[in-house]
Amino acid sequence: MKRARDVSQSKRAALRALERARRAAAATGADLSAWEGEFLGSVEDRVRTYGRAFADPAKGQPGETLSALQHVKLKEITRKAKGPDSAPRKPLRSKRGFRRGAKEQGPA
Repeated sequence: MKRARDVSQSKRAALRALERARRAAAATGADLSAWEGEFLGSVEDRVRTYGRAFADPAKGQPGETLSALQHVKLKEITRKAKGPDSAPRKPLRSKRGFRRGAKEQGPA
């Protein structure tokens, strides 16, 4: 179980993330759907009122503020709000693992 300080920190972090998504959408002029705008508002209200945005404990961890699906949707909205101009991530290099090479070929 999380302590009260951890819960309030999680609550503040969720509220900041919601506000960042809203500000990014306003700054870039992103066309958020009515549902997405309502989602941001209702989740923010529930976090402020209840300290978390979901009631069913099966939908997330006990001390978390947002459920797993709410977290995913918030990331999607943030990505949409930042627009296509945001810098894409560099792909990871492929792992080579253990290779057979010249070093293993001993004296013949």
